[in-house]
Amino acid sequence: MKLTILGGGGFRVPLVYGALLGDRAEGRVTHVVLHDLDAERLSAVTRVLAEQAAGVPDAPAVTATTDLDEALTGADFIFSAIRVGGLEGRANDERVALDEGVLGQETVGAGGIAYGLRTVPVAVDIARRVARLAPDAWVINFTNPAGLVTEAMSRHLGDRVIGICDSPVGLGRRIARVLGVTNPKEAWIDYVGLNHLGWVRGLRVAGRDELPRLLADRDLLGSFEEGKLFGVDWLQSLGAIPNEYLHYYYFNREAVRAYQAVEKTRGAFLKDQQAHFYEEMRRPDAHALKAWDRTRAEREATYMSENRETAGAGERDADDLSGGYEKVALALMRAIARDERTTLILNVRNKGTLSALDTEAVIEVPCLVDANGAHPVAVAPLPDHATGLVCAVKAVEREVLAAAEAGSRTTAVKAFALHPLVDSVNVARRLVEGYTEVHPGLAYLK
Repeated sequence: MKLTILGGGGFRVPLVYGALLGDRAEGRVTHVVLHDLDAERLSAVTRVLAEQAAGVPDAPAVTATTDLDEALTGADFIFSAIRVGGLEGRANDERVALDEGVLGQETVGAGGIAYGLRTVPVAVDIARRVARLAPDAWVINFTNPAGLVTEAMSRHLGDRVIGICDSPVGLGRRIARVLGVTNPKEAWIDYVGLNHLGWVRGLRVAGRDELPRLLADRDLLGSFEEGKLFGVDWLQSLGAIPNEYLHYYYFNREAVRAYQAVEKTRGAFLKDQQAHFYEEMRRPDAHALKAWDRTRAEREATYMSENRETAGAGERDADDLSGGYEKVALALMRAIARDERTTLILNVRNKGTLSALDTEAVIEVPCLVDANGAHPVAVAPLPDHATGLVCAVKAVEREVLAAAEAGSRTTAVKAFALHPLVDSVNVARRLVEGYTEVHPGLAYLK
């Protein structure tokens, strides 16, 4: 079975390959093709993968190419993990927004819109090529903003593109752990929303919802990441546990202030950190896997550090540093390839699951997965406050898609202006001006 990874020179690719090395079942991946526009990054990642595979019998063969059509042809599964504009683009997204006093995070608010406007045209081109060169392939989208990009690709690939994120999985795992659930796989997580905009409303074990027990116990509720991040009182008021990214909405002023105060934004930090790693990989005598492990550990430990500092949440728990998106991707791939039925929280087309949104809107909900793909599970309606936020952000995503399709600067301004975290039409206009100045990839907006 052939797996193609778009963005194959990306720093997190070894997480995927490492997970593949542990898969010894029939119908496993035998060939991994890495595609990237940067041949030097491809070479560096290929070295890391070679060290990972050392001594592993029947490790999947790895090839690398800068030719997109070559990479797609004959693929059974395609992981899309591209970053249009690179980490320099992310750093610019953050800085332009913060200079206007609004959030510049890569998936939320102004930064997410800018990233989406750069990425959607590229993602659409990839989707069209997949439809032509690998029409039977399944595309698993990692690329952020994951919900928006998945929806853009679904217009050309239908249900054969599925978006993934490890945030809901990590949240469910933390809740299960604090409740003493010994096997998280036995728990049903009632989670619903959009990518990076969802809530856990229940966690059922043997038919019983254990979440009310957590919400009623202040000590227990304040003992894990989200309790520290949002505060016990606010979680009890909501009657649910929000995805960590909702901190940017519920504590927006504090988040913006914290991001403005740091010496480097998250994007600038990662840009410098990864530049050091790839520079180290230029040395023939460098220990690739060791260098990658060291860099990854620092990356994970500093994740959302500004938010945790604002909330006084302290350091991340050691149990939360292991990532997980690659495990979700491989569980999804196995379920489809082998018809091993499972349940995963995924980004898929709504199809009536959330009544407040139309059938084509991509949402993030539990899905039953089998050989025919991912099927969203019916969920209860969201409360009004959550419905309002979900509908507002989905409307912004639709304006981003419309701006990208038409190349319309006016529609791009509308997308920024309508976002709940952008508080002025004039700010929206200046954001578009600022982003088009620093991003050549937005030259198509006229």
